[in-house]
Amino acid sequence: MPKTEFDLDSSLLLDMPKMVRVILLNDDYTEMDFVVAILQNIYAKSHDEALALTLEIHKQGKAICGIYPYDIGEIKVQETIRVAKEAQFPLKAYTESIE
Repeated sequence: MPKTEFDLDSSLLLDMPKMVRVILLNDDYTEMDFVVAILQNIYAKSHDEALALTLEIHKQGKAICGIYPYDIGEIKVQETIRVAKEAQFPLKAYTESIE
């Protein structure tokens, strides 16, 4: 088979998506079992991972729950806050850009 060369227009190449860290914050009201459930259901953590992250949040005041493309990270933050609000917990989450 003959070798074919392609002339790629560099303006058509896609950039890597901007990545963000999703961070959960500690508070004095949200139950630890609820945080474990959030980490399992929204962030797809195993029970052991979720428990370890929950303890880190409790002891350090915050923890990184995952690194995601910007859009996915923002959706996870919004879902976390929505579910917490529905359960009447003040759990907070935010994204932090990765430079």
